[in-house]
Order: sequence, then C-alpha cells, then structure tokens
Amino acid sequence: MDKKEMEKQVIENYQNDERMMILIYSQWCINHKLDPAVLYEEAYPNQAANSTMEEVHELTVPANESEDIPDQTVLNVLQLFGNDDLAFIVQEYIEKRDK
Repeated sequence: MDKKEMEKQVIENYQNDERMMILIYSQWCINHKLDPAVLYEEAYPNQAANSTMEEVHELTVPANESEDIPDQTVLNVLQLFGNDDLAFIVQEYIEKRDK
C-alpha cells in the first residue's frame, strides 16, 4: 500500500468512526425523547446544519426498538471526537432528567 492509499484508508476509517459517533449520539437522543439537531444547535449555534448528522439520523430506530445506550457511553464518544461543547449540553440534559 503506497502513501496515498494509506492516507485514503485513514480518512475513510475516521469518517466511518465519526458516523458511528453520530449514530450513537442520535440514537441516545431519540431514546431520551430529545431532538439531536436541537442539542447540536445549542452546542454549536453558529454552525450550519450538519449534513452527516442528517444522513445518519435516517439510520436511527424508534426508542422501543433500540438497545439502551448508557449516558457515559455517549459522553465518552462525543469527547473522543472533540465534541466537548456537545458533551456539555448532553450532560446538562442528563442532570435535568435525573432531578
């Protein structure tokens, strides 16, 4: 594998992992009756709509068909990808729910 192919593979792997992170986040939101786009906009008010999030949202299932996604899992995945602002908003919703 030459350098160009390796770079392409690294980029594709990152994009696939990012899509998985978005799917975990979106499904967690649905499981808790939250709109993923609304939380995303709260975290990043000056950013345009995230087209990848819109695409991945189509892969989510109704909450009653989904496995439980632990709060800590969604927070860890968001932080792993540098979405600290979104993780902060998610944490706020978790704290409101737990009160």
